Amino acid sequence: MSNISRNTFTPDETAMFGRVFESGRVAGETEEQKQARASRIIANYMAGITDEAELVELSRKPLGR
Repeated sequence: MSNISRNTFTPDETAMFGRVFESGRVAGETEEQKQARASRIIANYMAGITDEAELVELSRKPLGR
């Protein structure tokens, strides 16, 4: 099953999201910015990016459209 068709994540995936989120922290980040970064982490993961370092880097950049 592809990640895109899923609406739940395993405990390991959830833990990884937490690590990526914490690693990507930016001083002075607002709640809105934190939420946007969290959304980017999940969106990039669902797009097939599973490397934690790459997810941290990409979470700091706006999603390409």
